[in-house]
Amino acid sequence: MAELPSGLLEACVVVGAPSDKLRDIYQFHLQSKLDEIPLLEAEVLQVHAPPFVSKESNSSQLIGPAFSRVQKRRSFIKKKKRDRAAEVLPNGETSNRTEASSATEDISVPKDLDLIALPQLCFPGGLQLANEQKEDSYHFLVFTDLFGNRTHGVVVQYYRAIQSCQEDAVQNGHRWNSSKSRLFTPFAVCVISKFPYYNALKDCLSCLLVLLRPTRQADFEETIKEFSAKLSLVPLPPPGQLHVSFNLRPIHVVLPSRQDQDSPIIDIDLHLPFLCFTHTTLLQVLSCLLQEQRLVFFSANWARLTLVAESLLLYLQPLSWQQPYVPVLARGMLDFLMAPTAFLMGCHISHFEEVAAETEELILVNVDDGIIQSSWSETIDLPLAAAESFMSRAEGLQLHYDLELCHLGAGTDANALRRQRRDWQTRLNTQIQNIALELVVNIFRDVQDFLNHEHRVFNSEEFLRTREPADQLFYKKVLDTHIFHSFLRDRLNRKRDTFSRMEQNTRDHAHRNRVMTESPRRPLMSDLSRSGYTSYTSPNDRLSKRLGASLPNLEQPVSDTVTSISSNRPASLRKMALDVGLKSPQKAVTVFRLPEFPPPLAYHYVQNYYSDMVSSLGKAINATLPEESALMARYHYLRGLVNTVSNRRLDALEDFQSLYKTDSDIFPSQMVKSLVDSLPEAERLQADKRPELKRLISRVKRDQERERARDDSGREEDSVKRFKLPKTYMQLEEFVKCIQESGIVKDQGTIHRLFDALTVGHQKQVGPELFRVFYTIWKETEAEAQEVRLPASVSEHIEPSECVFKLSSSVKTSRGVGKIAMTQRRLFLLTDGRPGYVEVAQYRDLEEVKVSSAPFLLLRIPSLKLRVQGRKEAFEANLKTETELWNLMVKEMWAGRNMADQHKDPQYMQQALTNALLMDAVVGSLQSSKAIYAASKLAHFDRIKMEVPMMVPKTTAETLKHKINPSLELAAPQAVDVLLYTPGQLWVSVSMGKVMVFDASSWSLTHTCHVGNARLNCMLGVDKDQVWMGSEDSVIYIISMVAMVCNRQLTEHRAEVTGLALDAEKYSQKVAYSCSAEGTVMVWDVSTLQVKRHFRLSCDRLQSVYSGDGTLWCSSRDNIMEVWRNGSLKQRLTLPEQQKGSTATFSSVLLLLEEEELWSVCVDSGEVCIWHIKDTTKPYHRVALQDCTGCHCMIKVKNQVWVGGVGRSSSKGKIYILDTERHQVLKELHGHNDKVTALCSAEDRYVLSGAGKQDGKIAIWKVE
Repeated sequence: MAELPSGLLEACVVVGAPSDKLRDIYQFHLQSKLDEIPLLEAEVLQVHAPPFVSKESNSSQLIGPAFSRVQKRRSFIKKKKRDRAAEVLPNGETSNRTEASSATEDISVPKDLDLIALPQLCFPGGLQLANEQKEDSYHFLVFTDLFGNRTHGVVVQYYRAIQSCQEDAVQNGHRWNSSKSRLFTPFAVCVISKFPYYNALKDCLSCLLVLLRPTRQADFEETIKEFSAKLSLVPLPPPGQLHVSFNLRPIHVVLPSRQDQDSPIIDIDLHLPFLCFTHTTLLQVLSCLLQEQRLVFFSANWARLTLVAESLLLYLQPLSWQQPYVPVLARGMLDFLMAPTAFLMGCHISHFEEVAAETEELILVNVDDGIIQSSWSETIDLPLAAAESFMSRAEGLQLHYDLELCHLGAGTDANALRRQRRDWQTRLNTQIQNIALELVVNIFRDVQDFLNHEHRVFNSEEFLRTREPADQLFYKKVLDTHIFHSFLRDRLNRKRDTFSRMEQNTRDHAHRNRVMTESPRRPLMSDLSRSGYTSYTSPNDRLSKRLGASLPNLEQPVSDTVTSISSNRPASLRKMALDVGLKSPQKAVTVFRLPEFPPPLAYHYVQNYYSDMVSSLGKAINATLPEESALMARYHYLRGLVNTVSNRRLDALEDFQSLYKTDSDIFPSQMVKSLVDSLPEAERLQADKRPELKRLISRVKRDQERERARDDSGREEDSVKRFKLPKTYMQLEEFVKCIQESGIVKDQGTIHRLFDALTVGHQKQVGPELFRVFYTIWKETEAEAQEVRLPASVSEHIEPSECVFKLSSSVKTSRGVGKIAMTQRRLFLLTDGRPGYVEVAQYRDLEEVKVSSAPFLLLRIPSLKLRVQGRKEAFEANLKTETELWNLMVKEMWAGRNMADQHKDPQYMQQALTNALLMDAVVGSLQSSKAIYAASKLAHFDRIKMEVPMMVPKTTAETLKHKINPSLELAAPQAVDVLLYTPGQLWVSVSMGKVMVFDASSWSLTHTCHVGNARLNCMLGVDKDQVWMGSEDSVIYIISMVAMVCNRQLTEHRAEVTGLALDAEKYSQKVAYSCSAEGTVMVWDVSTLQVKRHFRLSCDRLQSVYSGDGTLWCSSRDNIMEVWRNGSLKQRLTLPEQQKGSTATFSSVLLLLEEEELWSVCVDSGEVCIWHIKDTTKPYHRVALQDCTGCHCMIKVKNQVWVGGVGRSSSKGKIYILDTERHQVLKELHGHNDKVTALCSAEDRYVLSGAGKQDGKIAIWKVE
């Protein structure tokens, strides 16, 4: 049987005083024997839970038609009066001492619903009779099970006269009817739901009361049952911009959807805490929640307790409270407050003194007076910068609806007034969510910089050390909480939630670039020049104080300028305003109105109701434009739900299948899995005849197997480790892991050299003590650099993005006495006395670096001598014992600068800097005669400079403009699989579906996303907002360029997708082509994402497809076919004779329509073959590429063809530029250490090349 997701209604429960008790009290009352009206014990009187109707025949095969899981049920109470004396079992069930016939009158409840505490919670202040009619009163409940799953209740208490409750009874032959002797008893109706629809359910109960007031007692139960049955027919809206509304008379009730899969449903007024507390108090309460303190809320108003508590927990999203949570405690439950764990509970203000006196270590929050007090000293405040930013933003909130109404007339339509108020509330809720999310991001923004994803380690000590002194106590507490642990787990799993989106959107440019340069953490001059860390300038600047990985950004001085391409994207897309776009921009909301409710207790009426809903959803789908795919997805989802509940399983599966093309993010995999499992044999056979359903079912099975395999292999997704210093000796492998976990450096090559350095002259293992000393020195050097305070007169001489990495002790130099400072660009002297700046040298200007000796009395003191271009006199510094170390460091920086300049790759400079600082830490930790020799093992670039000439060929140097390293965050480089340029953006695919997007104006990383788990073979920009990606897992993934989400998939291919192309025709409707390895070519309508036609070619691995003049060109391993649009073969080219062989295969094909030529290259041949399109018997021209063993990719730019391959003599990557007219090689470029695997052109001004995994970099070349 298919399992449905929970619907709106879990159960509806009526609670009140037992009727026999009421009769007795009423008798006393009539006889005036009551001194005071007693408090009564409440009990459950009725329980109504779906399904309410089912088809009598063969019902075991059917789902009860209601939006509810088909629940196992158990008996709760017997209604027969004689069973009142029955003994109650410990689990709350009544033992059945009567004959079987009474079972028919049993009240049964869903298995997982615990009603034992419900009577108390429905009357938390006790059940009190009254002499007069009282106002209805609402409050809200939250129940949490053992697994932390929450259920929500909305309760209304309303009073009925006891006479009407007893209206069928007659006393002494007369009806009771004396107005003076009236007595009123409260009933509570509680609607229980899995979802926090507080406002909607309150509206529903308000409508119910309109029906109940005139109802006779005899019809009381039936009315409530009908009401419950109607609610069970309401489907919940899917995540996104589609809400559901229904008419319950006299009002329309709206169910808002959640924003996305991971967001909570918000159906309360989020501004209530702002009305209750000052901003300072509000921040203190949030601070206590983040520290998982024991909090108790107090109010005279039961409803306020839950609404304020729920709002505060929503402010912390996506962090979630994991401790006990009971926002309403009945008077008999106060002993819960003795629990030793952290908790969040609420109780009546009348218990304030009692609770404050009897329990210790509680945070007491008086919601009515807006006061927080604790039983010990001061509460710990939130980090100051984040708190001040929050307060300045909160000042701008408009919290009073009355101000909104000033210019409006009196409304006459209640539903229109409600809609107006709801729209205002939604806007305000969004603003509050943004401000609260910004607060959470500002508090935890830097956590990202202290994570090692590969080993799932968080370096908590390091994170704490870099916090502001005033904030450290707060972070120390928070780091040990459950709430933070699960937040860390999500960060390590790279979860894309509201936090990660806002964190990325609000990162400044420098910080984004820092992610692309791996270097030790130091503050930039621009950070330091903000007058240190203690005083603040503006809230926005404050957030970057002591940022984690503060490394120079890629912006170079003028002579270094990076070639940039101006972005053609609208500015609004590039930079989001902080107020608007912290979440995704507000999308227009559509409300789907359900049909009018049928008589809800008749099976055939209910089935007709579902048919009406399906047809109105069908109309909505047909009226939706193809470009509104997200809205169409929501309609399909809703129709799939309705089809499921009305047993149209195949139609439901078809609706869910269409989500892949419209929005796969909301695909309900669990529901589809259980639907597939519940298909009867006949329906399974029908499904196999419908190709799209067959595909869906096989995909579901495949996912199940994958899930099983993942479970068997043990899941690592939950583990989070804190970095700890090692306690045992480490071989190389453990040493690599430990260094990576510590966050010092990730690159394996560097770590291997560091291991060699630390183990010079003894056994190849590093002891725990040596590692501790090394680690401590590294961290101390880092801390010292952060304490460097340069006066303004000095800092104005250096770039804002520079930072001081090393400072010598005070020494005598040829330019005065002072300390030598090393930044990533230069050496300068910080003169003693009145601090001054003396430029020593920029690394690129050095001509010679050597150790010399300066005479001092009769001694000769070791000194460092530097010769600089354009200066006659050498610079000499008497560095004494530090001389040898500085000599090594400056030489490494000099060599790194030269490499960076020649290869246009700033990464070399960062790596040289890391090497120099590691040398410093090695010398400090070894303290022996071999220390300098050990440190020299890290002089990587200096060694390369000595061993091999570094000269880059002149042609390459002139054409190469810049390099990017997409593998930077990884321990080892990874191959660049595919490159694609779209206006203003470079798309890079590396390993297993990872896609990185770079801004083409600065070449800085802007987005990273994962599409599937398999390698991508091809990418194609289809229109202004779509990039298609063909994967080895046979799916075409579609990424939206504006939203940067991948939520659509084309799943029609049965084998890996190898090629994509757009139609070249000007006037035809936009059409795209895709091909897969087994020979299938599909033709797609881009606007609807439907397959217009498809055909299959017989060949050995189809590799690519190109659209020509009225035909398609398809390339396989051993031949190239020209086929008509309908798939019939026009002509076939085969490998040229001399290229045939066991491994010979075509690797790339290029169609030059204007020249009527086809160019082809092979994987293991250094030759370009050029064919005439009209005569393809053999290539009419061949161009031999010098020193080339194979070609992998080819593109046309202007009147040139660029071919990427691999050299014969050096096995390094080469690019050959050929002239399309003369068929000659114009240039040969050497820019990579591995084969060139991908090429793409940027507006015909630049060519970008990507290389294999030995190199893993992208080079940017200028097109002549």
